Amino acid sequence: MNGLAIEFAGEWFRPSEEDATFDIGREGDLAIDDNPYLHRRFLRIVHEDGIWWLCNVGSLISATVCDAGGGVQSWLPPGNRLPMVFPTTSIVFTAGPTTYEITAQLDNAPYHEIRSEDDDGSGATTIGAISFTKSQKQLIVALAEPMLRREGTGLSEIPSSASAARRLGWAGTRFNRKLDNVCEKLDRIGVKGLRGGPGALATNRRARLVEYAVASRLVTQSDLPLLDETETGKVATA
Repeated sequence: MNGLAIEFAGEWFRPSEEDATFDIGREGDLAIDDNPYLHRRFLRIVHEDGIWWLCNVGSLISATVCDAGGGVQSWLPPGNRLPMVFPTTSIVFTAGPTTYEITAQLDNAPYHEIRSEDDDGSGATTIGAISFTKSQKQLIVALAEPMLRREGTGLSEIPSSASAARRLGWAGTRFNRKLDNVCEKLDRIGVKGLRGGPGALATNRRARLVEYAVASRLVTQSDLPLLDETETGKVATA
């Protein structure tokens, strides 16, 4: 029997295989927050044919779902579902200005990650051929800073473009130009939700960028010192 445990903000829940559903949202078995941008029922966990499934039963919000190492990642849009097969799964999503992270742990999981011996866990191996300049990495860290500074899972506020630009000491035009470049790079390797298009407006691309960067370990807490470095690589002083 594959027991499932769900953790959010330090609280644990254990869905039963006998129950029909385990709902996550503004209301439900796991009532996350009274955020009006969050669906009353957003995610649903069901057990069918010996497999746990994560279903997006909302109508507007998508979720980023990945294994603990960030090596396998999927985007779960409304009306779709994914099997939960890893020992630890991270579920990240954004409603309005707030980003949430939930962790699922599965006993006797059918799949396990195999990491190469030279993988240091920084995310560089996962990203593969794509590379970022220092300033592009600083932009990603500035947007992801609240999530990176959290203790465990829970919620955080994504900075506005203006706030992130001020954090870096940049003009708004420079920040937006580099945000365009970062999103274009990730879009080229298949990361969904970062570019505009029919039915896929990029109004929430900052949120999607943070979800992807944190879940895939593109940026980690070890990258936070980048925020205090100048263009020459020296630490900025007040």
